[in-house]
Amino acid sequence: MTDMRAFRDAITGWAAGGPGGPAGELAGRLRVRTAVLLEGPSDVAAVEVLAARHGRDPESRGVCVVSMGGAMNVGRFAGLLGPTGLGLRLVGLCDEGEQGFYQRGFERAGEPLDGIFVCAADLEDELIRALGVPRVEEIVRAEGDLPAWRIFVRQPAQQDRPPHRQMRRFLGTKKGRKIRYGRLLTEALDPDRVPAPLQALLRHL
Repeated sequence: MTDMRAFRDAITGWAAGGPGGPAGELAGRLRVRTAVLLEGPSDVAAVEVLAARHGRDPESRGVCVVSMGGAMNVGRFAGLLGPTGLGLRLVGLCDEGEQGFYQRGFERAGEPLDGIFVCAADLEDELIRALGVPRVEEIVRAEGDLPAWRIFVRQPAQQDRPPHRQMRRFLGTKKGRKIRYGRLLTEALDPDRVPAPLQALLRHL
């Protein structure tokens, strides 16, 4: 795992304008064959939890799960890691509004589009709908965030939103909350309730 973290760090440095040599050397040494391109760390947390629950260790399969720091960076990462770069197979999970970024990035890198899996709104929305708001509220209560949630839903701006959209917005109101709950909500999923985009991504690895 430490080596794969080093590879992720090397990728991030390369994408920021640093040398590509360290990433290339680590890719060969670790026998990396697939890069999963995700928008941010909350998506990484969910994918890693789901893979572990299904008995799949991404590192042992030569899979590196990458946080790109935003969907608009997909073209840069796809170019460096895909067929025109390190030659890795690319897989992506994105929000509905980001699908165009992913498609253009994959196309420019020469990667087929069948490895892009799209969440209806975003990953948090998929997880909330799969679990149901009452179950998510139980998790919020267990985490000590119920008072903050109750204050949040009383805000005027939330009054006309359905509960699942309120919860989705709440998870993004505090730094680090989406990452924490991305992991917690994924851990709480029943095996037969895993959202379709996550299931499809896992089968594709």
